[in-house]
Amino acid sequence: MTSMLDRPLKWRTLAGRGRRRRIANTVATILVTLAMLLALAPLLWLLCSVAINGFKALTSSTWWTHSQAGTTALNPGGGAYHAIVGTLLLGLACAAISIPIGVLVGIYLVEYGGRSPLARLVTFTVDILAGVPSIIAALFIYAVWVAALGLPRSQFAVALALVLMMLPVIARATDEMLRIVPVDLREASYALGIPKWKTIARVVIPTGLSGILTGILLALARVLGETSPLLILVGYSRAMNFDMFSGFMGSLPGMMYDQTAVGAGANPVPTERMWGAALTLILLIAIINIGARVVAKTFAPKKT
Repeated sequence: MTSMLDRPLKWRTLAGRGRRRRIANTVATILVTLAMLLALAPLLWLLCSVAINGFKALTSSTWWTHSQAGTTALNPGGGAYHAIVGTLLLGLACAAISIPIGVLVGIYLVEYGGRSPLARLVTFTVDILAGVPSIIAALFIYAVWVAALGLPRSQFAVALALVLMMLPVIARATDEMLRIVPVDLREASYALGIPKWKTIARVVIPTGLSGILTGILLALARVLGETSPLLILVGYSRAMNFDMFSGFMGSLPGMMYDQTAVGAGANPVPTERMWGAALTLILLIAIINIGARVVAKTFAPKKT
């Protein structure tokens, strides 16, 4: 039996433990907040630097409507129209090839592959591709596309190299998002007599659509800023070129590299163009992100 004298001691012990827990919780909150601020500070500094240095170029009357054809490195004028169009065409080509293949690979791994040897081989291959540097992918496409097949260096060859980088990200994102879809949804659909392919298309994919789109955006944002495939598989052009299968072509990463090669940092004209191209690329990726989130929210399953 607990005596009356023991009760105040227990209350003081419990109060002391509660005080220590509150102190530990406060310390943990402060440390997590400081870590978040420490990680956020470089990002904000980078965004502010790019916005401040590139804003002048974007407000130019010719930036969005003219190319750099006929301009020189030290004379102001021209714009980034050729680079913007080239980057958009490159992104569309990569997305058109990567998204269907990557999503279908993720669907196979979750819905059909199971623990089969083929599924394990596909998973291993996807994991290997996820760690391949962009220059290795570019050299592989160069060896196949240019050296073996004898086809010309082109923007489409760059798209093929970037596809190798997009595929594993999309496949893994699709895989992870489909695995967290509740099994009850599938079983309820099967119980209503709906075939498996229609259950995947109408139930499973819409449920995980938001996460799948996020993976697609991460993959697209990763490849749009790559420079190595551009340097190896196609030359930079300051003029407009809509043909992805022939000739040199402009792009925003290529434009930034070109401006560094002609004196960015030492001369204000190429420096301004370089920062303007960087800010344009960031805005382009931001617009793609916002658009995809709107699409995901629009087509997400409605809560009843």
